Amino acid sequence: MRITVISNHAATLADLERLLRHHPRVDDVDVATFDQLAGSRQWPDILIVDRPDQDRGELAAIEKLANLAPAMAIIVLCHQQSPQFLLQAMRAGVREVLPFPPVSASLLPALERLASKFEQRSSAVSGEGKVLAFISCKGGSGATFIASNLGYALAASGKLRVALIDLNLHFGDASLFVSESKPLATLSDLTRDIHRLDPSFLASSMLNILPNYSVLAAPEDPAHASEVLPEHIDAIIKLARRQYDFIVLDVGRNLDAVSVRTLDHADMIFPILQTTLPYIRDGKRLLGMFRSLEYDKDKVHLIVNRHDKGGEIRLQDLEAAYGTTIYRTVPNHYASAAASVNQGVPILKLDQASPITRSLREFATVLSGHGEPEHKSWLQRLRQRH
Repeated sequence: MRITVISNHAATLADLERLLRHHPRVDDVDVATFDQLAGSRQWPDILIVDRPDQDRGELAAIEKLANLAPAMAIIVLCHQQSPQFLLQAMRAGVREVLPFPPVSASLLPALERLASKFEQRSSAVSGEGKVLAFISCKGGSGATFIASNLGYALAASGKLRVALIDLNLHFGDASLFVSESKPLATLSDLTRDIHRLDPSFLASSMLNILPNYSVLAAPEDPAHASEVLPEHIDAIIKLARRQYDFIVLDVGRNLDAVSVRTLDHADMIFPILQTTLPYIRDGKRLLGMFRSLEYDKDKVHLIVNRHDKGGEIRLQDLEAAYGTTIYRTVPNHYASAAASVNQGVPILKLDQASPITRSLREFATVLSGHGEPEHKSWLQRLRQRH
């Protein structure tokens, strides 16, 4: 990797040079200013910016460089890590915000994460499960319902192993959508003993819905959400990829360090919205955040839930507003969806005739190429004979 550092402090440059000098993945380290880098157009793989000054417009300069070189990963070193600053940095295109002064405990893992991302870009990973992330554009969009029931649809053929991981750390309840049983362990229980993580420990921490469909529940107590760290997500998803054909992630709506790390791992991200103006507005904001995070357009796929073909807002209006196509729609069938949620029974099991069931089966078939055996009516079978 080629790294460029922007800093006005000789001591910081010396510290970074010492940390990076013998790193096996680092090929070259250079020093520049914002103007020099923008003028040269010789983009490094990673740009490290030391304590950017908002009053001098340095976050704006970072955003300009991020727009000029979307493939370049940007790391910021700073004292201030308030939620407001982190949001501003993310919008400017920063990939990692690390504490100042730089130390190996934070800088070197960040470099490893970015190096892994570069490797994923350059070559497709074979023989590993696919990671699907579902995130609400606005609360109540139905992301958990779709994620949990799609996981069931993927597993229903019996040909695939599927894991659902509930990463809505404060208010996750994905397991309740597909089971009445109480999970024996949760994500925070697993991370508390992350040093024990192996296939057996992961499997024993999950609630089995089908022999080939398991759920890792969110923390029971929101107070335990802080126990789940980004590096835990790295380890869990890396292991799950080797154990399952599909890993479905129900991501909390708030974008923080854990959820961003989760989305980084996803092969496909599905923002869920409905056709009302508040959803559309928040959907545009979320897509803007994804652009700041440098996610490729072909990674993000919009899904419209509770779709009504006769609604005031048409799909064409949404596509014009977002500048992208709608990937899929899930029809509105409130009675079946409400019964499924209230009983804790997957809608595919509860109501096979529901249009939601048909939609989710089609979705699963598109993703996997496998589906449940088609149940044809006597009239369809008769027609096949002639």
